[in-house]
Amino acid sequence: MTQSIHGHQVMELMLALNKAISKEELKLLMLRQFGASAKYHTCSACEMSADELIILLERKGKFIISERGVETAREKICNH
Repeated sequence: MTQSIHGHQVMELMLALNKAISKEELKLLMLRQFGASAKYHTCSACEMSADELIILLERKGKFIISERGVETAREKICNH
């Protein structure tokens, strides 16, 4: 059975890094943490690949983007 990971878990993983990383580094981190067969979901979407989740999080303003890469902040994670 494929594991479904909530986007909040990915954002929590990013917070734990405490630094900006490239989107490719984020994708590799997700692969190491959750496995190659993981699918991702959020409050508004499901059955996403890592790439699709990263695109969705960026589109929804969940990332802080700089020349160093992307990071997030605790207040960008919804609590519902």
